[in-house]
Amino acid sequence: MSADLHATSAYGNTYRIYVELDAGDRLDAVYGSSANGLVLGGNGLYHTPSFGVDMASTLNPALIAVFTSLAYDSWVTIGLEDQTGNVLAQQGVNFSNFGDEVTTDNGSWYITPDDAQGEEVGGRVLIAQLTISGGGSEADLYGNLNFQGKLADGSNWGATDQWLPAPGALALLGLAGIAGRRRRRA
Repeated sequence: MSADLHATSAYGNTYRIYVELDAGDRLDAVYGSSANGLVLGGNGLYHTPSFGVDMASTLNPALIAVFTSLAYDSWVTIGLEDQTGNVLAQQGVNFSNFGDEVTTDNGSWYITPDDAQGEEVGGRVLIAQLTISGGGSEADLYGNLNFQGKLADGSNWGATDQWLPAPGALALLGLAGIAGRRRRRA
């Protein structure tokens, strides 16, 4: 997984979360199970409950001109950023705490294997947009997600316990903190 800074606004820093895939592969589901729970969130997560959406498949892009905060809302998806052509569905995902995080141990957001929106573009597929209030950084994002899809040859693939940030990134952040402390002491 990767997180890219998408926008900076009065609401905070908005990140787009992607699953990295090989050419020709696709993503069909993001899920949690009793053996491999799902959590996705951020410290200081921004979500607009009055006009906001939980899933990009319900975001009408025409409303962004009226309710500009919608451009920075936090939502989940597979591949698309609004309702245009978006057939994303969900079952059993708890969005009630989306101001903090999305969780499930028996649910998924998904598309069917014949929906084009799950195909990789440039080696990745968009799965979420998260805004961290107050200018938080990518280090404020967290998650443990599971994925299912198809390889270019049509066979199934799956990945469990995929961390955001990746454990290697956490180690690098920790090393950066140590290096930063050492520089300040010198």
